[in-house]
Amino acid sequence: MPGKIRFAPSPTGYLHEGHLLSALYVWAAAKKWDLKIHLRIEDHDRSRARPAYIEGIREDLAWLGFHYDSESIQSARNDIYEAALKKLEAKSLIYPCYCSRKQLLAENPQSETGEIVYQGKCFYKTRDKRRETREDLNSAPHNLRFIVPDKFIDWHDMRLGDFHENPKHQCGDFTIRDRDNQWTYQFAVCVDDIDEGITHIVRGEDIRNSTARQIALMEALGHTDRPLYLHHPLIVDSNNKKLSKRELAHSLRQDREAGVTPEKLFGRVCYKAHLTENDAPITLMDAISTIIRIL
Repeated sequence: MPGKIRFAPSPTGYLHEGHLLSALYVWAAAKKWDLKIHLRIEDHDRSRARPAYIEGIREDLAWLGFHYDSESIQSARNDIYEAALKKLEAKSLIYPCYCSRKQLLAENPQSETGEIVYQGKCFYKTRDKRRETREDLNSAPHNLRFIVPDKFIDWHDMRLGDFHENPKHQCGDFTIRDRDNQWTYQFAVCVDDIDEGITHIVRGEDIRNSTARQIALMEALGHTDRPLYLHHPLIVDSNNKKLSKRELAHSLRQDREAGVTPEKLFGRVCYKAHLTENDAPITLMDAISTIIRIL
């Protein structure tokens, strides 16, 4: 079976330069390692996802010249997530959490990266009746948390090297479904990577901290054949912050409507990512070849 890599944008805004850099890395990795490319639309956040952004992702990728082999959209995969949840439930690895955001901030420490490290308040409340019925687990309002094993996980990044991390210390038991009945990023992406046969994960280094906890969750779901990981550097703004749709980053669609060519975008993004010495226009294949040389 050929390997498979995924490009997985969320349709909460139009694609921007950060997405373009990530796509270049994904397509470069696919070419170097002879991988199938899967487009995954990660619309698990229903409060922010919009149909126009979903179609915008497809249109922008086609305009830029990125071709892929398969596609999925998370909103159509609820049955698969429910089946995975039942696996965790059968192993008594989930529990309801009724803590409010205010309580979480007040009652739990924060990690060095500013994440809340959940101390298991609601787990201790329910540990004497761990075999909750399905009705109990669906009572509202609450989050569902995954019981993170208290152990160190060793994993390797093909760019950044070896890591020795304990997710219990990084974030504690994390949420897999929120009080609005939405699947969280951590849960949906793990289930998708298993179900879709993803063998290589290439993504921005802002997601690196999620890797050990995703490995722990995949192992709890019975998947021990880990993907290979590579976390690439980011493009940052003038304040040294990563580009974000929440911060209204300039979109590729705006460039397209202003008459900017894909070649100009490739040159600009590669220059901002310190891959080239200037921002002269380059072709998609030249941009991909540039990245292949450093993979």
